[in-house]
Amino acid sequence: MIIKKPADIRPSEITEPAIYRRRRDFIRNTTGLLLAGMTGGLPGTGAARPGHGGKVIQGIERGPFSTAEPPTPYEDVTTYNNFYEFGTDKESPARLAGSLKTEPWTVTIEGEVARPGRYPLEDLLKGQPMEERIYRMRCVEGWSMVIPWVGFPLANLIERFQPTANAKYVEFQSLHDPAQMPGQRRDVLEWPYVEGLRMDEAMHPLTILAVGLYGEVLPNQNGAPLRLVVPWKYGFKGIKSIVRMRFVERQPVSSWSRAAPHEYGFYANVNPEVSHPRWSQRRERRIGELRKRRTLMFNGYADQVAHLYRGMDLAKFY
Repeated sequence: MIIKKPADIRPSEITEPAIYRRRRDFIRNTTGLLLAGMTGGLPGTGAARPGHGGKVIQGIERGPFSTAEPPTPYEDVTTYNNFYEFGTDKESPARLAGSLKTEPWTVTIEGEVARPGRYPLEDLLKGQPMEERIYRMRCVEGWSMVIPWVGFPLANLIERFQPTANAKYVEFQSLHDPAQMPGQRRDVLEWPYVEGLRMDEAMHPLTILAVGLYGEVLPNQNGAPLRLVVPWKYGFKGIKSIVRMRFVERQPVSSWSRAAPHEYGFYANVNPEVSHPRWSQRRERRIGELRKRRTLMFNGYADQVAHLYRGMDLAKFY
């Protein structure tokens, strides 16, 4: 598998060292009790940072694609979430996700690969260099955040499994366990949650698998212990609590595309020129700000990813 060298990064996209080293000091952490004991096989975890409550991930490197924008406060990132497995409102995931047991955790790899199998999470993470990448994240409802994710390029893992020439897409599946995930007791979506990427999207260096945020192990409500982060797409593409990756030849049917195909397309690229049937996508509200801001094409990552969609009708392939 050949990984193409990404386009040159604009200077405005590179985080200044002083910004990267800065850690915001918070007075309290309302979700600290949910984070206890969540190391889940993640190597290099240490004592909790005062004020957060999560396990610190040691040896994090500086990621190459971070924005210089100030991160959204930790409390907002961990208490205002879309995670329908724990409820459809933004507050339920932080309140209910403590029921999720994240260790032991395994991920099944299957389909068009030379090395299928059921892998313990610690085996998948072994040898992966952990990076902090401060990414802009955009939700289709019109709100956005800037999150310091900790993770590693998805391409690293894909190469390990040796996909065949027939592998055109990667399908992801989240945990299906209504006993732990009360939202799955309702027919809001067809469970388990399924998402997918085209292979070149999955191999792009911006695409990561996240295991933490703000330097700490990923909280349950943010998709512990393993979630997808694709910063140029809307947030529903970032499938959480991944238990299965399937390499396939045909485009997967993702959960929101199945539920409402006229509203949610497979690609889910941030495009201010293509409105959702019920609202415009031209402006967004950053959490913590009152004034709305203009929505950027591909969420501001056009210089890096626009070439992936050259020649495509982006109003049709939305």
